[in-house]
Amino acid sequence: MSAHGTGAGLAIIGGGKIGEALLSGLVRRSGADGIVVCERSPERAAELAGRYGVQAVDLAGATERARVLLLAVKPQDIGTLLGTLGASVDPARHLVVSVAAGIPTARIEAALPAGTAVVRVMPNTPALVDEGMSVLSPGSHAGEGDLDEAEALLSAVGRVRRVPETQQDAVTALSGSGPAYFFYLVEAMVDAGILLGLPRSLAFDLIVQTALGAAVMLRDSGEHPVQLREAVTSPGGTTIAAVRELERHGVRAALIAAIEAAHDRSVELGSLGGPSGGTPPGGTPRASTEGTEAH
Repeated sequence: MSAHGTGAGLAIIGGGKIGEALLSGLVRRSGADGIVVCERSPERAAELAGRYGVQAVDLAGATERARVLLLAVKPQDIGTLLGTLGASVDPARHLVVSVAAGIPTARIEAALPAGTAVVRVMPNTPALVDEGMSVLSPGSHAGEGDLDEAEALLSAVGRVRRVPETQQDAVTALSGSGPAYFFYLVEAMVDAGILLGLPRSLAFDLIVQTALGAAVMLRDSGEHPVQLREAVTSPGGTTIAAVRELERHGVRAALIAAIEAAHDRSVELGSLGGPSGGTPPGGTPRASTEGTEAH
Protein backbone atom coordinates (compact mmCIF):
# COMPACT_ATOMS: atom_id res chain seq x y z
CA MET A 1 0.00 0.00 0.00
CA SER A 2 0.97 3.64 -0.32
CA ALA A 3 3.06 5.17 2.39
CA HIS A 4 0.86 8.24 2.37
CA GLY A 5 -1.75 9.24 4.88
CA THR A 6 -5.22 7.80 4.90
CA GLY A 7 -7.11 11.02 4.11
CA ALA A 8 -9.61 10.47 1.31
CA GLY A 9 -10.62 12.66 -1.58
CA LEU A 10 -9.76 13.46 -5.17
CA ALA A 11 -9.25 16.89 -6.72
CA ILE A 12 -9.37 17.17 -10.50
CA ILE A 13 -7.41 20.30 -11.36
CA GLY A 14 -8.37 21.45 -14.84
CA GLY A 15 -11.78 21.09 -16.45
CA GLY A 16 -10.99 20.39 -20.11
CA LYS A 17 -11.98 17.29 -22.06
CA ILE A 18 -9.74 14.85 -20.21
CA GLY A 19 -10.53 16.33 -16.82
CA GLU A 20 -14.25 16.09 -17.51
CA ALA A 21 -13.94 12.60 -18.96
CA LEU A 22 -12.27 11.33 -15.80
CA LEU A 23 -14.72 13.22 -13.62
CA SER A 24 -17.75 11.82 -15.43
CA GLY A 25 -16.43 8.25 -15.33
CA LEU A 26 -15.65 8.39 -11.62
CA VAL A 27 -19.04 9.86 -10.80
CA ARG A 28 -20.79 7.18 -12.87
CA ARG A 29 -18.81 4.46 -11.12
CA SER A 30 -18.94 5.52 -7.49
CA GLY A 31 -20.79 8.82 -7.14
CA ALA A 32 -19.63 12.36 -6.52
CA ASP A 33 -18.80 12.00 -2.84
CA GLY A 34 -15.20 12.95 -2.07
CA ILE A 35 -14.50 14.52 -5.49
CA VAL A 36 -13.84 18.24 -6.01
CA VAL A 37 -12.93 20.13 -9.17
CA CYS A 38 -10.60 23.09 -9.52
CA GLU A 39 -11.07 25.23 -12.63
CA ARG A 40 -9.90 28.75 -13.46
CA SER A 41 -13.00 29.76 -15.40
CA PRO A 42 -15.92 30.43 -12.99
CA GLU A 43 -18.41 29.61 -15.74
CA ARG A 44 -16.78 26.28 -16.52
CA ALA A 45 -16.43 25.48 -12.82
CA ALA A 46 -20.15 26.12 -12.29
CA GLU A 47 -20.99 24.01 -15.35
CA LEU A 48 -19.02 21.01 -14.07
CA ALA A 49 -20.32 21.38 -10.53
CA GLY A 50 -23.92 21.47 -11.75
CA ARG A 51 -23.53 18.64 -14.24
CA TYR A 52 -21.81 16.18 -11.91
CA GLY A 53 -22.87 17.24 -8.43
CA VAL A 54 -19.34 18.00 -7.23
CA GLN A 55 -18.01 21.06 -5.44
CA ALA A 56 -15.82 23.57 -7.27
CA VAL A 57 -12.91 24.84 -5.18
CA ASP A 58 -9.73 26.89 -5.58
CA LEU A 59 -6.24 25.39 -5.40
CA ALA A 60 -5.98 25.88 -1.64
CA GLY A 61 -9.30 24.12 -1.19
CA ALA A 62 -8.19 21.30 -3.50
CA THR A 63 -5.07 20.49 -1.48
CA GLU A 64 -6.98 20.80 1.78
CA ARG A 65 -9.90 18.62 0.76
CA ALA A 66 -8.18 15.97 -1.36
CA ARG A 67 -5.34 13.51 -0.96
CA VAL A 68 -5.03 12.69 -4.66
CA LEU A 69 -4.37 15.71 -6.89
CA LEU A 70 -5.03 14.97 -10.56
CA LEU A 71 -3.37 17.60 -12.77
CA ALA A 72 -5.40 17.83 -15.99
CA VAL A 73 -4.11 21.06 -17.52
CA LYS A 74 -2.39 21.86 -20.80
CA PRO A 75 1.34 21.14 -20.85
CA GLN A 76 1.97 24.84 -21.48
CA ASP A 77 0.25 25.69 -18.18
CA ILE A 78 1.95 23.15 -15.95
CA GLY A 79 4.80 25.44 -14.88
CA THR A 80 2.54 28.12 -13.48
CA LEU A 81 0.33 25.55 -11.79
CA LEU A 82 3.26 23.82 -10.10
CA GLY A 83 4.69 27.15 -8.96
CA THR A 84 1.46 27.86 -7.13
CA LEU A 85 0.76 24.30 -5.99
CA GLY A 86 4.15 23.59 -4.46
CA ALA A 87 3.57 25.59 -1.30
CA SER A 88 0.53 23.55 -0.27
CA VAL A 89 1.50 20.00 -1.23
CA ASP A 90 2.39 17.70 1.67
CA PRO A 91 4.61 14.76 0.64
CA ALA A 92 3.39 12.74 3.62
CA ARG A 93 -0.22 13.07 2.48
CA HIS A 94 -0.61 13.87 -1.21
CA LEU A 95 -0.31 11.75 -4.33
CA VAL A 96 0.05 13.83 -7.52
CA VAL A 97 -1.23 12.26 -10.75
CA SER A 98 -0.43 14.22 -13.91
CA VAL A 99 -2.10 13.78 -17.29
CA ALA A 100 -0.23 16.73 -18.88
CA ALA A 101 1.22 15.46 -22.16
CA GLY A 102 4.99 15.29 -22.40
CA ILE A 103 5.73 16.56 -18.88
CA PRO A 104 8.23 14.25 -17.12
CA THR A 105 7.80 13.31 -13.48
CA ALA A 106 11.24 14.75 -12.69
CA ARG A 107 10.05 18.21 -13.69
CA ILE A 108 6.97 17.92 -11.49
CA GLU A 109 8.97 16.53 -8.57
CA ALA A 110 11.48 19.39 -8.84
CA ALA A 111 8.70 21.95 -8.37
CA LEU A 112 7.08 20.17 -5.40
CA PRO A 113 8.37 19.42 -1.90
CA ALA A 114 11.01 16.69 -1.72
CA GLY A 115 9.61 13.19 -1.55
CA THR A 116 6.26 13.93 -3.22
CA ALA A 117 4.87 10.86 -5.00
CA VAL A 118 4.11 11.60 -8.66
CA VAL A 119 2.51 9.32 -11.24
CA ARG A 120 2.53 10.34 -14.91
CA VAL A 121 -0.43 9.25 -17.03
CA MET A 122 -1.29 9.47 -20.70
CA PRO A 123 -5.06 9.00 -21.15
CA ASN A 124 -7.11 9.67 -24.26
CA THR A 125 -10.50 11.15 -25.05
CA PRO A 126 -12.48 7.87 -25.49
CA ALA A 127 -12.50 7.99 -21.69
CA LEU A 128 -15.60 10.11 -22.31
CA VAL A 129 -17.42 6.88 -23.26
CA ASP A 130 -15.59 4.61 -20.79
CA GLU A 131 -13.37 3.20 -23.56
CA GLY A 132 -10.21 5.13 -22.79
CA MET A 133 -6.65 3.86 -22.94
CA SER A 134 -4.54 5.18 -20.07
CA VAL A 135 -0.85 4.42 -19.60
CA LEU A 136 0.93 5.27 -16.35
CA SER A 137 4.50 5.50 -15.08
CA PRO A 138 5.84 6.13 -11.57
CA GLY A 139 8.08 8.99 -10.53
CA SER A 140 11.09 8.40 -8.29
CA HIS A 141 9.04 8.55 -5.06
CA ALA A 142 5.92 6.65 -6.18
CA GLY A 143 5.50 3.15 -4.83
CA GLU A 144 3.39 0.18 -5.82
CA GLY A 145 0.49 1.42 -3.71
CA ASP A 146 0.53 4.77 -5.52
CA LEU A 147 0.44 3.01 -8.90
CA ASP A 148 -2.43 0.82 -7.71
CA GLU A 149 -4.37 3.89 -6.61
CA ALA A 150 -3.80 5.72 -9.88
CA GLU A 151 -4.76 2.62 -11.85
CA ALA A 152 -7.97 2.23 -9.84
CA LEU A 153 -8.94 5.81 -10.70
CA LEU A 154 -8.26 5.45 -14.41
CA SER A 155 -9.86 2.03 -14.79
CA ALA A 156 -13.20 3.79 -14.25
CA VAL A 157 -12.97 5.09 -17.81
CA GLY A 158 -11.26 2.29 -19.73
CA ARG A 159 -8.16 0.10 -19.83
CA VAL A 160 -4.88 0.86 -18.05
CA ARG A 161 -1.31 -0.25 -18.76
CA ARG A 162 1.96 0.46 -16.93
CA VAL A 163 5.17 1.34 -18.79
CA PRO A 164 8.60 2.78 -17.99
CA GLU A 165 8.52 6.55 -18.26
CA THR A 166 10.97 6.43 -21.17
CA GLN A 167 8.10 5.05 -23.29
CA GLN A 168 5.61 7.80 -22.45
CA ASP A 169 6.37 10.04 -25.42
CA ALA A 170 5.75 7.11 -27.76
CA VAL A 171 2.52 6.32 -25.89
CA THR A 172 1.41 9.93 -26.30
CA ALA A 173 2.00 9.74 -30.05
CA LEU A 174 0.26 6.39 -30.45
CA SER A 175 -2.76 6.32 -28.14
CA GLY A 176 -2.89 9.83 -26.66
CA SER A 177 -3.24 11.50 -30.05
CA GLY A 178 -4.45 8.27 -31.67
CA PRO A 179 -8.20 8.94 -31.67
CA ALA A 180 -7.61 11.89 -34.00
CA TYR A 181 -6.00 9.61 -36.58
CA PHE A 182 -9.05 7.35 -36.64
CA PHE A 183 -11.43 10.32 -36.86
CA TYR A 184 -9.38 11.63 -39.77
CA LEU A 185 -9.60 8.29 -41.60
CA VAL A 186 -13.34 8.03 -40.97
CA GLU A 187 -13.83 11.55 -42.32
CA ALA A 188 -12.00 10.61 -45.51
CA MET A 189 -13.95 7.36 -45.89
CA VAL A 190 -17.28 9.14 -45.43
CA ASP A 191 -16.26 11.64 -48.11
CA ALA A 192 -15.48 8.70 -50.40
CA GLY A 193 -18.95 7.30 -49.78
CA ILE A 194 -20.49 10.65 -50.72
CA LEU A 195 -18.35 10.79 -53.86
CA LEU A 196 -19.74 7.37 -54.79
CA GLY A 197 -23.32 8.62 -54.40
CA LEU A 198 -24.29 7.56 -50.89
CA PRO A 199 -26.11 9.91 -48.52
CA ARG A 200 -23.80 11.30 -45.82
CA SER A 201 -25.81 9.75 -42.97
CA LEU A 202 -25.69 6.30 -44.57
CA ALA A 203 -21.97 6.54 -45.33
CA PHE A 204 -21.33 7.60 -41.72
CA ASP A 205 -23.33 4.70 -40.28
CA LEU A 206 -21.61 2.19 -42.54
CA ILE A 207 -18.12 3.38 -41.64
CA VAL A 208 -18.67 3.77 -37.91
CA GLN A 209 -20.14 0.30 -37.51
CA THR A 210 -17.41 -1.16 -39.70
CA ALA A 211 -14.75 0.55 -37.57
CA LEU A 212 -16.38 -0.69 -34.37
CA GLY A 213 -16.62 -4.25 -35.65
CA ALA A 214 -13.04 -4.24 -36.90
CA ALA A 215 -11.81 -2.94 -33.51
CA VAL A 216 -13.64 -5.71 -31.65
CA MET A 217 -12.19 -8.32 -34.01
CA LEU A 218 -8.69 -6.94 -33.41
CA ARG A 219 -9.24 -7.04 -29.66
CA ASP A 220 -10.97 -10.39 -29.33
CA SER A 221 -9.84 -12.66 -32.18
CA GLY A 222 -6.23 -13.09 -31.16
CA GLU A 223 -5.22 -12.82 -34.81
CA HIS A 224 -2.59 -10.49 -36.24
CA PRO A 225 -3.89 -7.49 -38.23
CA VAL A 226 -2.27 -8.92 -41.36
CA GLN A 227 -4.26 -12.16 -40.97
CA LEU A 228 -7.50 -10.25 -40.50
CA ARG A 229 -6.81 -8.07 -43.53
CA GLU A 230 -5.89 -11.06 -45.69
CA ALA A 231 -9.18 -12.76 -44.73
CA VAL A 232 -11.03 -9.87 -46.43
CA THR A 233 -8.70 -9.71 -49.43
CA SER A 234 -9.79 -12.06 -52.19
CA PRO A 235 -7.62 -12.66 -55.27
CA GLY A 236 -8.48 -10.13 -57.96
CA GLY A 237 -11.18 -8.59 -55.75
CA THR A 238 -12.22 -5.14 -54.63
CA THR A 239 -10.18 -5.07 -51.42
CA ILE A 240 -6.83 -5.81 -53.03
CA ALA A 241 -7.52 -3.06 -55.58
CA ALA A 242 -8.08 -0.64 -52.70
CA VAL A 243 -4.99 -1.83 -50.80
CA ARG A 244 -2.86 -1.34 -53.92
CA GLU A 245 -3.98 2.30 -54.06
CA LEU A 246 -3.27 2.82 -50.35
CA GLU A 247 0.26 1.52 -50.88
CA ARG A 248 0.73 3.53 -54.09
CA HIS A 249 -0.17 6.74 -52.24
CA GLY A 250 2.10 5.97 -49.31
CA VAL A 251 -0.60 5.84 -46.65
CA ARG A 252 1.41 3.47 -44.44
CA ALA A 253 4.51 5.69 -44.60
CA ALA A 254 2.41 8.80 -43.95
CA LEU A 255 0.90 7.29 -40.80
CA ILE A 256 4.31 6.27 -39.48
CA ALA A 257 5.67 9.77 -40.18
CA ALA A 258 2.66 11.39 -38.51
CA ILE A 259 3.07 9.33 -35.34
CA GLU A 260 6.80 10.07 -35.30
CA ALA A 261 5.99 13.81 -35.54
CA ALA A 262 3.59 13.50 -32.60
CA HIS A 263 6.33 11.77 -30.59
CA ASP A 264 8.80 14.55 -31.38
CA ARG A 265 6.26 17.19 -30.30
CA SER A 266 5.68 15.35 -27.02
CA VAL A 267 9.42 15.41 -26.35
CA GLU A 268 9.47 19.13 -27.19
CA LEU A 269 6.60 19.88 -24.80
CA GLY A 270 8.44 18.10 -22.02
CA SER A 271 11.49 20.30 -22.54
CA LEU A 272 9.62 23.62 -22.41
CA GLY A 273 10.70 25.47 -19.29
CA GLY A 274 8.79 27.79 -16.99
CA PRO A 275 5.17 28.87 -16.89
CA SER A 276 3.34 30.06 -19.93
CA GLY A 277 1.05 33.02 -19.95
CA GLY A 278 -2.33 33.78 -18.69
CA THR A 279 -2.52 32.35 -15.19
CA PRO A 280 -1.91 34.86 -12.42
CA PRO A 281 0.04 33.92 -9.29
CA GLY A 282 -2.27 32.09 -6.91
CA GLY A 283 -4.78 31.43 -9.69
CA THR A 284 -6.05 28.14 -10.97
CA PRO A 285 -5.00 26.77 -14.35
CA ARG A 286 -6.64 27.52 -17.62
CA ALA A 287 -9.01 24.79 -18.74
CA SER A 288 -7.97 22.81 -21.75
CA THR A 289 -10.58 22.76 -24.48
CA GLU A 290 -8.60 20.20 -26.50
CA GLY A 291 -7.79 17.57 -23.89
CA THR A 292 -4.23 16.92 -22.80
CA GLU A 293 -2.87 15.34 -25.97
CA ALA A 294 0.04 16.99 -27.72
CA HIS A 295 -1.76 18.73 -30.56
